[in-house]
Amino acid sequence: MENYSIRKATINDLDSISELEAICFPAAEAAKKESFKSRLDKYPDYFFLLFISGKLVSMVNGLVTDIPDLQDEMYDDAGMHDPNGAWQMIFGVDTHPDYQRNGYAEATLKAFIENARKENRKGVVLTCKDKLLHYYEKFGFVNEGISDSTHGDVTWYQMRLKF
Repeated sequence: MENYSIRKATINDLDSISELEAICFPAAEAAKKESFKSRLDKYPDYFFLLFISGKLVSMVNGLVTDIPDLQDEMYDDAGMHDPNGAWQMIFGVDTHPDYQRNGYAEATLKAFIENARKENRKGVVLTCKDKLLHYYEKFGFVNEGISDSTHGDVTWYQMRLKF
């Protein structure tokens, strides 16, 4: 792995975040720039960004809530963020295709999980496609089955990591 740095986001990262999302996800699944702006306005400390030589190559983001299951409306309603909530949600784990399979997503995800642990959350919740179940299991996430999510018109599985 090349030398990298991980930091929390600021509003100045909006364009880079939006560009990375558009590269990593199909249009029906990718968050829009307006959604990211709203999220960054409400909870920039829950965007972990990994940079190599000033280029954003990986990120993890999500809100905190007392609602135990990830719900589709959370993606666009930044007002659902509760800084005192029990659960850290993950909306996306993005790594630029040119940098995948080099450990950057893992490093960013581990930093994000560790932050949730330090903040005394009950755990972390995410949804993923079936092809990624094994990836998240290696971090200790447990598959809870098919999610109620209809985001992007695909089948999502909810996974939970309890502390």
